[in-house]
Amino acid sequence: MTTDPTHHRPWRRIDRRVSRKIRVGNVEVGGDAPITVQSMTNTLTADAAATIDQVRQLEEAGADIVRVSCPDEDSTAAFREIAKASRVPLVADIHFHYKRGVEAAVAGAACLRINPGNIGSPARVKEVIQAARDHGCSMRIGVNAGSLERDLLEQYGEPCPEAMVESALRHARILQDHDFHEFKISVKASDIFMTVAAYQQLAEAIDCPLHLGITEAGATRTGTVKSSIGMGALLWAGIGDTIRVSLAADPVEEVKVGFDMLKSLGLRHRGVNIIACPSCARQGFNVIETVETLEQRLAHISTPMSLSIIGCVVNGPGEALMTDIGFTGGGKGAGMVYMAGKPDHKMDNARMVDHIVGLVEARAAELEAARTAELAPAAE
Repeated sequence: MTTDPTHHRPWRRIDRRVSRKIRVGNVEVGGDAPITVQSMTNTLTADAAATIDQVRQLEEAGADIVRVSCPDEDSTAAFREIAKASRVPLVADIHFHYKRGVEAAVAGAACLRINPGNIGSPARVKEVIQAARDHGCSMRIGVNAGSLERDLLEQYGEPCPEAMVESALRHARILQDHDFHEFKISVKASDIFMTVAAYQQLAEAIDCPLHLGITEAGATRTGTVKSSIGMGALLWAGIGDTIRVSLAADPVEEVKVGFDMLKSLGLRHRGVNIIACPSCARQGFNVIETVETLEQRLAHISTPMSLSIIGCVVNGPGEALMTDIGFTGGGKGAGMVYMAGKPDHKMDNARMVDHIVGLVEARAAELEAARTAELAPAAE
């Protein structure tokens, strides 16, 4: 049984756009590197302890890269302590004050995010570029529809994909003219159509890695829907090298949604992918309650694995054929446990959750042991 949904199924393959590769600290972005998942802290950066605690939560959720806002000198002063404590590379988010970018580079930022609409003159951008070069930082040109340069708004009349792409390419040329090529670009808007069109145009115009996002997408439910539609369309088309789901919610939720998005497209595999029916009068146990409990109890598993939880035998056996572990309700207070797609043994509903958790944990340990053994010869 394979956990890779593209195995022997070429119609599920996504051909990614060819981009050059850069590094954000020790994480590769672009090229043949896996699509990375990012989030951003929402604590006061000057409160180093609180920010470090949130970075740790994001690390545990699986975030590959974490962005931290640096709006003032107190923030960049605290950034040094935060960067030392972080196990993932940090991006310093810089707006308005170019000196914050210089300070963040010195303090240990792996990447500097600048908004070309508000960072200042080319001379100031040049100073930030030099700081990034001196301290081994990459950069992200972050274009937002809501903060485009005044001359572009006058030229185009309103924010639009063409204006966003022109802004991005204008500032890419500044970096390239200074022989700086370790950069990625984002062109975000809260409007899905504008965002998708901008990324499609940008993907044709330049070969740098692209950071995807629908900015200010909204609360958890609405923001997840908007992000999934817009970013999903781009990812399906092979566009995107790193993603950030912007939710007015706990940043950990952004990471979860990001990985779920990539898992659903077969682009990244992390943790347990639970396939569950919506439940109906045929269910042999409380499917909704069971799935909610399993999601919580299996959140610590990072090993890619599939688990089907189906309430009855209409679709249960068929879904179990395609998952590593499955449980199908059969009535009379018990159901069938499937292992590697085959019926294995019956289990009482009352003990089912504990039993499945144990099976998943054991299977994860087996897969990790096999992976370690496979990598051992290479390490030698």
